[in-house]
Amino acid sequence: MDAFDEEQQAFNRSPLDDENLLSGQFWGELRVFLAVAKTKSFNRAAELTNTSQPRVSRQVKRLQDLVGSQLFISTARGITLTRSGEALAKALSRLDHTLYSITSDLKAETSDAEGTVSVSITDGLNAFFAAPSLEQFSIQYPKIRFHLKSPINILSLRENQTDMMIGYSPTESAGIRFRKLGQLHFIPVAVKDYIRKYGLPTRDNLEQHRFLQSEYYLARTGLWDGWHKIVARGRIAHYCDNSFAYGMLVKAGQGIGLLPSYTLVEPNAVPLELDLRIPVPIYLIALTDRLNARPVRLVFDWLSEVFGSNNPWFADEFKLNNPPSIYDAGFRKMFNLAGNGGADTSG
Repeated sequence: MDAFDEEQQAFNRSPLDDENLLSGQFWGELRVFLAVAKTKSFNRAAELTNTSQPRVSRQVKRLQDLVGSQLFISTARGITLTRSGEALAKALSRLDHTLYSITSDLKAETSDAEGTVSVSITDGLNAFFAAPSLEQFSIQYPKIRFHLKSPINILSLRENQTDMMIGYSPTESAGIRFRKLGQLHFIPVAVKDYIRKYGLPTRDNLEQHRFLQSEYYLARTGLWDGWHKIVARGRIAHYCDNSFAYGMLVKAGQGIGLLPSYTLVEPNAVPLELDLRIPVPIYLIALTDRLNARPVRLVFDWLSEVFGSNNPWFADEFKLNNPPSIYDAGFRKMFNLAGNGGADTSG
C-alpha cells in the first residue's frame, strides 16, 4: 500500500500551482544579458533589445548583483565572458531555442502550413540550390517562411540553434533525426585566368603551381589525404576558412581550389585532371520534436528532394557535366541572366 494517496492535492501538486517565479524578478535582465553575450557589445545588445546602452549596462550589473557572480569582463576589445558568464549564456541560449520551438509549434497549430523554419546550410549549397529553388516551394506553401543561416558549427545542429541543418556526418543523439541525402563530389578546379597566367596544371608540373587551402580540409580523418599530397607538391598561396570567400579566391584566379563539382556550371571554371575526386556524403539533420510541426516536416521533405541522389549533382555516379534538370534550373537561370558573368563558386 502506498504511504500517500495520489488524489491528495497537498502531495500531488503541479508546478503551475506554485505562484512563485523561480527565476526571481530578472526575466528581462536575463534576456538582455543573452544579447550582450551573443554580440559582445552593449551598443549592439541595445539595438537588438530595442533599448538604450545605459539601460543595458544597468540591467546586466543588476543581474550580476543578484546572482553574486561576475559574468563578464569589459576590455578595450569588447566584452569577454567569465566562466560563470559563459555557462549562464549557454544555458540561456538553449532555453531561448526551446522557447522558439514551442512558440513556433503553437503558431503552426493555428494554420495548416504556416510558420518560420530555420535551416543551417553552407553558402554554396544555399546560393546554388536552396535559394534558387524556393520560388516553386513558396508558390505551393506561401505562408511558410525560411530563415536560411550559415552554420556556426558544421558538426552540431544544436550549436546552430536551427530546426535543421545540411551536414556532412550523421548525428546519433537523442532528440535528433537524420536522413542520408546524396553525395558532394569534390574535385580540383582552376579558372581560365589562372591557367592563362600559370599554365595548365597537370600531374607532372604541380611544383609550379599555387594552391588555396582551407581548415575544413585539414581534418585528420583521412578523407582529404589525396588533396594534401597534391598541395604539398606546390605552394600554398592563401588560406581561407570561409567557404564563400574560398570559392571567390578560386574565381579570382588566386590559385587551384578543391570545390564541389556543381561549380563547373561557372563558365570560367576548369576541372583539372589530377586523379583526385573526393565523394562526401551529405545528411539532413533535424530536431525530432520540431518535425511534429507541419511546416518543419514539409521543409524537411523538400530539402531531402533537392539534395537527394535524384539530383544529378548529388548522385553516387560522378559526372563532370550534368544535363539541366529541375534541381538546378534556378542557378542555371542565374548564370544566363548574368550574361555568363558567373556566380559564387563556394562550397
